[in-house]
Amino acid sequence: MDKHQIWQNCLDYIRERIPEQAYHTWFDGVALKEITAEAVNLAVPGKFHHEWLESKYNSLITDAVDRNIGRQLLVQYTVESNTSEPDNPPTMIPKTRSHERAYHNRTQLNSRYIFENFIEGKSNQLAKAAAISVAENPGQTPFNPLLIYSSTGLGKTHLLQAIGNYTYEHAPQMKVVYLTSEKFMLDFINAIQVNKSTEFASMYRNVDMLLLDDIQFFQKKEQTQEQFFHLFNELYQQGKQIVLSTDRPPSELTGLKERLVSRFQSGLMVDIQPPDLETRIAILMKKAEDDGLEIPFDITEYIATGIKDNIRELEGALIRLLAFSTLRKQAITMELAQKVLQDILGKSAFTEVTIDHVIKYVSREMKVSERQLLGKSRIMEIAHARQVAMYLAREFTNSSLINIGYHLGRRDHTTVIHACRTVEKKINKDPEFGRRIERMKRELDPKAMIHNL
Repeated sequence: MDKHQIWQNCLDYIRERIPEQAYHTWFDGVALKEITAEAVNLAVPGKFHHEWLESKYNSLITDAVDRNIGRQLLVQYTVESNTSEPDNPPTMIPKTRSHERAYHNRTQLNSRYIFENFIEGKSNQLAKAAAISVAENPGQTPFNPLLIYSSTGLGKTHLLQAIGNYTYEHAPQMKVVYLTSEKFMLDFINAIQVNKSTEFASMYRNVDMLLLDDIQFFQKKEQTQEQFFHLFNELYQQGKQIVLSTDRPPSELTGLKERLVSRFQSGLMVDIQPPDLETRIAILMKKAEDDGLEIPFDITEYIATGIKDNIRELEGALIRLLAFSTLRKQAITMELAQKVLQDILGKSAFTEVTIDHVIKYVSREMKVSERQLLGKSRIMEIAHARQVAMYLAREFTNSSLINIGYHLGRRDHTTVIHACRTVEKKINKDPEFGRRIERMKRELDPKAMIHNL
């Protein structure tokens, strides 16, 4: 087999063992550069990519190479990028992209919101797929209306406007209107005040696609609800596409008329959940790429670990960090990142101990690299550190034994059980070791976590 076929076989092996989104995020741009007697060299698109693969997936890649080449080789990385990491603090000069335009006056759409820059993960996969289906075949799918609901800042508005932008791009003859429910209500009130309610109704009934954001604002607005109910019925009967968003399921919206809730529930309802860690990191990577910047690996992970439930907040934290760095002419360091994010969220946002925190802490405390900790080595010092990491992960996280084993080199739960028993026995027999473990527990305590990251 040539190297391309070998690497394809490796990719097939990897793809079966990790989530689909993680595979596309981290392996789509990776190629096998060369194979030597001692190592395989992988070409990766950036320094961050290299650090993430080496930190999180090195043991999986090594397994794949071992199985397909027949011997254990080192995995090395070559960053193939046209840009190098700057020594000076970054400047906030966003890249110019050809698709960027001003707001479409006719549709009120912001052209920055497109499907291509909506980062997909398990938390939003169905919502994005439904949105694309509606954009490609407006009014022709069973997804009418399409209703997307989620907490604030998770991408509802992005998807609504991406649907509109796609339609505007591919079917410019269609009349697409995007607006918030608040704007709809204000337009309705203004029309009543100037005796133009007929013109108001006619204007919205002539659209081909109506994208209405934040329908929870209709709660307790009875006249507005009545007006929208008739508009909805007319558009629906004509086969026009309706897409709605709200911050909770319609059944939980108090102050909405039952017949309106029934209309909202008659099509497809999809939710968006908070993104997982890898998706949050991918979002930050995309934001940094759009601004022409490379953010150090550990700082990107730190931001993504601290902000879990709001993408807008996540991107805002990165912007704030870059602004501090630029205005104060300081390089982006962990110290600066901690200060900026603590100012935004307070220390409490970073006090949850995760398996990754435990691995980093044990690696530093016991002077064993994370790569060794996650690898196959049975050298006494490394195996001992690995057992301590498993023990502390069980003590400080709510993760299952299976999950702990998976994070620590894809080991099974029986290995974790054995490790925990071994550490407990040593604590009882060796007072000095027991005191060391107690100190490590104190330092890993959530109140101290912010100082140990």
